[in-house]
Amino acid sequence: MNEMTSITTTLKDWETDQEVRWCPGCGDYAILKAVQRTMPQLGADPAKTVFVSGIGCSSRFPYYMETYGFHTIHGRAPAVATGVKLANPELDVWIITGDGDGLSIGGNHMMHLLRRNLDCQIMLFNNEIYGLTKGQYSPTSREGTTTPSTPFGSVDHPAEPCSFALGSGARFIARGYDVSKDLPEVLKAAHRHKGAAFIEIFQNCIVYNKDVFADFTEKKNAATGQLWLTDGEPMLFDKGTKGLKLNEQSLKLEVVEVTDGDWQAAGVRVHDVTNRMMAQMLVEMPFGPFPKALGVLYDDPRETFESAVVEQIEEASKGKTPDLQRLVSKGQTWTVTDPGPDL
Repeated sequence: MNEMTSITTTLKDWETDQEVRWCPGCGDYAILKAVQRTMPQLGADPAKTVFVSGIGCSSRFPYYMETYGFHTIHGRAPAVATGVKLANPELDVWIITGDGDGLSIGGNHMMHLLRRNLDCQIMLFNNEIYGLTKGQYSPTSREGTTTPSTPFGSVDHPAEPCSFALGSGARFIARGYDVSKDLPEVLKAAHRHKGAAFIEIFQNCIVYNKDVFADFTEKKNAATGQLWLTDGEPMLFDKGTKGLKLNEQSLKLEVVEVTDGDWQAAGVRVHDVTNRMMAQMLVEMPFGPFPKALGVLYDDPRETFESAVVEQIEEASKGKTPDLQRLVSKGQTWTVTDPGPDL
């Protein structure tokens, strides 16, 4: 848990005087409002909160949060956020990125931040398209996606953000979507986690990739298309009439029918957020035969990067007096003397 003094704020305390400029109907509006509503519930302090973004539609975010913020360069938000957290570990750091910014040019930086386990929250807005630069295909665009850069349809096999994060060593993985009423609860869980918390947020790009997630986000599809996970609770969906079972022979998940609410008789699995192998299976479930797994998929904290760095520095500094001049003079040094007028 982020060990910070809790203060009382309201939503208004987190809003800036900047005009919010996204396309009308963009899912980013809903995500922004969800974050602004969540921060007071966390007892967070705007003066100790930092939002760091890269490049893309999502990266306008810091302008609209009444906190400290950095709008950095393409893909480099994780690198800047690492510097911020190491310089002042007491700050509450949030990274805002997109599927292109975070997984293409910024994939290398994202991987190292996750494996190092910097204590921060990473919100990756996934709209499966490059929206800011007019609709080119992105690392998460589906095969066959027609765009200005793939007029005959994309032949790329798309990246799976949460699978990428798990493979990079992330200790917290969660999913939500822009207009979900449950998104604030996902954000709270990420904030409670001590370490790098990776949240994939499915976000509707109204202009270049409209309704790409409608099969599970629209109200009429929610019951059958969404599996909201809760630690210690059975993996049920479709109003409790279906669930997920682990086939012990094939070691694969199966959808089973639940009769009269007896999920135990149906063999429905109970969600355990510390089970990394199960998290991987949930992430990779093909949508259609299976619902989309949402909520906290994995949560198993370990020592954070900045705490280890601070501890190392403190140990190395014991019994020593800081001496900058001695430090810069250490090693290969020499003295230049006046050679005289004959030179």
